[in-house]
Amino acid sequence: MSKLTLGIVLGGILGLLDGLSTFFVPEAADMMVQIIVGSTLKGLVTGVIIGYFAVKRKALWTGIFLGLGVGLFLSYLAALMPDPSGQHHYFEIMLPGGILGAVVGFATQKFGRQSAGTANA
Repeated sequence: MSKLTLGIVLGGILGLLDGLSTFFVPEAADMMVQIIVGSTLKGLVTGVIIGYFAVKRKALWTGIFLGLGVGLFLSYLAALMPDPSGQHHYFEIMLPGGILGAVVGFATQKFGRQSAGTANA
């Protein structure tokens, strides 16, 4: 699987699993659909960004740290929106987002196939 495709697929799957984890949080029941959709979209965007980077550069640690940064940044943007009671849940949103980004960064660099004709600087 190409690096970009792997990033998109893995980001989407991990984002979906992140969103589905809200089934274990009874307080989030009224926002379940928005959380699942939002987490999946965050995962897809992270996968596109990291997959695109992995196509351009072969750098394992840079890919991991870029993934971590992108995951944390997108999760921070999501955490800025308060829940219905007005509270923000930075840790609960940003921790899995950062892990998702780091995993996608690692996987795209380590297991993604370089497409023919692309630079591998």
